[in-house]
Amino acid sequence: MMLADQVKMIAKSKPFYAAAGAGDYAAENLRKLRRRLQKQLRARQGEVRETAKDLPGKARETVAKTLPGQAREYADTTTAKVNEFYDDLAARGRKIVSSMSREAAKELEDVSKRATTATAIEKDKAAGKNPTPSGKTATRA
Repeated sequence: MMLADQVKMIAKSKPFYAAAGAGDYAAENLRKLRRRLQKQLRARQGEVRETAKDLPGKARETVAKTLPGQAREYADTTTAKVNEFYDDLAARGRKIVSSMSREAAKELEDVSKRATTATAIEKDKAAGKNPTPSGKTATRA
């Protein structure tokens, strides 16, 4: 069978006509939908114009009402976080200073003991006494 005969057979078949009918049906409904949407758009054009006129005023009003509150909320939140961080730093500093103060006090105490022992040994030597390593004096017998 030749190609032309096959095309004629397909073109005269029911599925071919159904596909053509579906395409026409879709096109018709799209035209109807377009007309309906155009009518709705024309009807609402005035409403859109009014809304467009009101937008700048509404925007200013919204910004004037909500922005200060939002800015205040942001500032309060930031302040709270900064204060919390500041308190944490202060507590940490207290621990470090306390620890360092304890260490410094212990060092001073040790230095003081060594100085007292050294002074006692020198006094004993000057007095002619026999010093002991503990820093206490032993008298000669």
